[in-house]
Amino acid sequence: MFQTYKRQWWQLLVKHVTVGCLLITVTLLYIFSSLQINFNQPELPVPHSCPPQPGQHSTQPTTNSSQHDNNICVPKVDIMFMKTHKTASSTFLNIMFRFGEKHKLKFAFPNSRNDFFYPSPFQRTYVQGYNSGMCFNIMCNHMRFNAPEVAKVLPRDTFYSTILRDPAELFESSFHYYGHVVPLTWSIPGEDKMAEFLRDPKQYFSPGGFNSFFLKNMMFFDFGQDNTLDTDDPRVEGSIMVIAERFHLVMLMEHFEESLILLKDALCWEMDDLVFFKLNSHKESTVSKLTPELRAKALQWNGIDWKLYKHFNLTFWKKVEAYGRKRMADDVTELRRRNAELVEICIEGGHSVEAGSIHEAAMQPWQPIGEKSIVGYNLKENVDKAYEELCRKMLTPEIQYLTDLGVNLWVTKLWGHVRNIINW
Repeated sequence: MFQTYKRQWWQLLVKHVTVGCLLITVTLLYIFSSLQINFNQPELPVPHSCPPQPGQHSTQPTTNSSQHDNNICVPKVDIMFMKTHKTASSTFLNIMFRFGEKHKLKFAFPNSRNDFFYPSPFQRTYVQGYNSGMCFNIMCNHMRFNAPEVAKVLPRDTFYSTILRDPAELFESSFHYYGHVVPLTWSIPGEDKMAEFLRDPKQYFSPGGFNSFFLKNMMFFDFGQDNTLDTDDPRVEGSIMVIAERFHLVMLMEHFEESLILLKDALCWEMDDLVFFKLNSHKESTVSKLTPELRAKALQWNGIDWKLYKHFNLTFWKKVEAYGRKRMADDVTELRRRNAELVEICIEGGHSVEAGSIHEAAMQPWQPIGEKSIVGYNLKENVDKAYEELCRKMLTPEIQYLTDLGVNLWVTKLWGHVRNIINW
């Protein structure tokens, strides 16, 4: 018995040391891949707007500002989506990628990975191929938001949007998804580490701990703010007001379809631009339900995110009221009808499957360390030729889609290969 326990202890120690070494290695690669020589070139002003690139794939006129004159709605194409973590943002990214391709828009993508050197504050030099004064239409990859630097990349008329999630649900998802890369969780005893953590968070949490931002007010952190402030600190309210002034639309994950309808209205998009399949989601067996007690503790621990969410929940429903409840309900019904139709056309079996049952490597989603809890899809055989390209794009996970769009992901891919080699 003692020998078995000792062997398990050593296996766990080796695993944690290996993970720590890999994290340090990949972090150093991130740092070295981001080093750039500054030749002190003169900084050129960003354009007011950036017209789409000429090409055959743009099927309708586009502009830098939404126009409703004479009942003609022209899509807006200069868009910043601040991709928050664990908020259905990967699903929304797929929508953005398809819209950008449709209109031949220029994306501001990261260089060597799928995020803008997160969790470092965004710098314009993190953009692949960036030069002062260039025209970019869309920015949508993970970053720690830094408004002045973003404004030096995107046109002055850019529409800013983002998405939030109920902070208790977000905390639960983040704890389970990122726990393996947050060393402060490794020493938490018991099978239910999250419940033990919430029993007394201060016993385990360290503000300076590696990747600790994943476990406290992560949305506020993503916006570039100090996630360790006291909830009642006046700077919190001030920061929320700054966010509200910058972002034209803050969507809610819990009301994803309504959010898309509001986006469509603001940007003059078409209903077909909004169709989606749920991407990067957990299999049901790994999605636990928070008890009322744990939910209350999670909201208290993530008090700033709760303030942030409540503020934008109010502004969201004001926008819905202005849009019209009946009109919104009709549009959501129509969007769901189109999504259901595409499920029947595109997806084998009409539902998601676990990672081991996915046939094509191109359809394999990125998995958290130590698990295969993220589900994906299989493309139906003999798909109608008229829908084949759309189906494949809608089912393609973020990493593969970025590669298709020409993004240099050598660091992300190296990290992926290392994860696959090790038998977690």
